[in-house]
Amino acid sequence: MPGKIYTKTGDDGTTGLLFGGRAPKDSLQIEANGAVDEAQSFLGLVRADLPSKSELQRLLVAVETDLWVLMAEVATAPENRHKLKGGQTKVTEEMVRSLEQQIDDFTSRSTIPLQFVVPGENPVSARLDVARTVVRRAERLVVTLHLGEESQAGPYLNRLSDLVWTLARWCEGDHRTLAGKERRPRKQLGTSNKAGPGKKASPAKKASADTKASAVKKSRAAKNEIPTKKKAKGEGS
Repeated sequence: MPGKIYTKTGDDGTTGLLFGGRAPKDSLQIEANGAVDEAQSFLGLVRADLPSKSELQRLLVAVETDLWVLMAEVATAPENRHKLKGGQTKVTEEMVRSLEQQIDDFTSRSTIPLQFVVPGENPVSARLDVARTVVRRAERLVVTLHLGEESQAGPYLNRLSDLVWTLARWCEGDHRTLAGKERRPRKQLGTSNKAGPGKKASPAKKASADTKASAVKKSRAAKNEIPTKKKAKGEGS
């Protein structure tokens, strides 16, 4: 028979830390870990409606797993930090670089807006935006902890918020709402409004060009006093 879930050891308002020691449940350390835990759960909410073998599903599972490593680091007393192991109980620079690579990859596949985006274009992007705000809050709290210059917990959360924002934009595609107006997809490099080889100009553009050419011709004729077509016999003056 499995042991009981409750231990009653936290009834005094404290919680256990990794490698020993206890901390008040309302301390900044535990508040920070609570925010990371919340961010992880929101990312799980995003996963809930995704196909089980989708690219985004696999990526979010990897990120949620990383957050356990980060929470282990945050839940360690300063005197026990030397016991942390990179990739297991301590965030590494490699983990941060992995997020940066993902950001670059999804950025290259997305139309990145230059204005503020109104959240809520679709359920997945909306949940990602909520998750992003929780990650940002976790980052602010972890930075306030001053875990040390060697700690990569803060940088990891910073890159994670950027990644989640990028994923939200990627999930929106070219359909998004910007602050003050509806989004128009930004032109890709190498495109132009001009008709290219083998392409015909639109009727509206052709009519505008014909009108402009006619006006220029008449102006030149008047200036140079070019004789106009003689009137047919019987035409009024």
